[in-house]
Amino acid sequence: MPGQKRDYYEVLGLSKGASDDEIKKAYRKKAKEFHPDLHPGDKQAEANFKEVNEAYEVLSDSEKKARYDQFGHAGVDPNFNPGGGGFGGFGGGFGGFEDLGDLFGSFFGGGFGGGSARRSSGPQPGESLRLQLELTFEEAAFGCEREISLNRVEPCEVCKGSGCAPGTTAEICPDCKGAGQVRVQQRMGGMAFSSTAPCQKCHGTGKIVHSPCSACSGTGQVRKSKRLTVSIPAGIDDGQTVSLRGQGNAGKNGGPSGDLLVTVSIKPHPKFRRDGTTVYMEQSVSFTQAALGAELEIDTLDGKVKWTLPAGTQPGTTFRLRDKGIPQLRGRGRGDQLITVRVEVPKKLSSGQREALEAYAAAMGEDVDTEGKSFFDKRKKKK
Repeated sequence: MPGQKRDYYEVLGLSKGASDDEIKKAYRKKAKEFHPDLHPGDKQAEANFKEVNEAYEVLSDSEKKARYDQFGHAGVDPNFNPGGGGFGGFGGGFGGFEDLGDLFGSFFGGGFGGGSARRSSGPQPGESLRLQLELTFEEAAFGCEREISLNRVEPCEVCKGSGCAPGTTAEICPDCKGAGQVRVQQRMGGMAFSSTAPCQKCHGTGKIVHSPCSACSGTGQVRKSKRLTVSIPAGIDDGQTVSLRGQGNAGKNGGPSGDLLVTVSIKPHPKFRRDGTTVYMEQSVSFTQAALGAELEIDTLDGKVKWTLPAGTQPGTTFRLRDKGIPQLRGRGRGDQLITVRVEVPKKLSSGQREALEAYAAAMGEDVDTEGKSFFDKRKKKK
């Protein structure tokens, strides 16, 4: 039941009324925290990751968010219909229950005929499917198209989803008259209650198939392998999800198909890392390049570019390359690339290189080991 789920705002660590930007930032943080790649084999982390994605799917959609804010989990249930009037705004009578028997049935687990079960002979939406797709750093940055394979439920082509063998038709159930439900009378403490329950004769389908289709065994559906092309938008981040409407399992009785939800994971890059649309990297330079300045070739997502290192650059200094970061997701412009300078000290020097550095040290008035002796050699000499 929807009431058993945690509050979506609580799942993302937010308070009700959070802005779209706050929701997006919270989702990104939580998705990284519970990502399955960081917790291999951890079922709890996997469950948390799915919970976070479910919460974001609702709160990032303005229409779903509005329904959730008003009605809670019931508002985003595909079978929910708030109706009009009545008790609590959920239709006529007692808050959307067809009668008092349905009210008791919902509390006591169907002891009064199963409660107000949905009309199983009516249209039922198909189940949404989830897939994980691994992308390279560049594919996520600039977008791409990837072909994926999945197994999903589709209408049977032989019987066109009817479940009947070719040339035959189903009989309307004589007990429920095709409704899929029957009304049941219950008595409690001298009071009579009426409620509905799935029809036992047709098992809630509203029809009886006398000659089942051999291809689908009368279910009207078959499982098939399918190949699809997924368009990944430029700027997508690790843990975000692309939704392909209607590409999930087929619905029943004319109900809509579910969606295919493709969640991406991004492979680490050997040189770059990202935070949102900003790309970070470290650039190694020599002592002389840092002191005197240099013309360098810097790696970017667009390839190598020429860049001038200013003279006197200190270790750890960070420089910014404008518009060399990640494109805005479904927006305009790009982030920046930040370059942090790392000065490398040579471990071995040739005699000429050593003499040049000793001369520099003398010019600066610095006391250095001109004989190449270690600290312990000097201690021995003093004794």
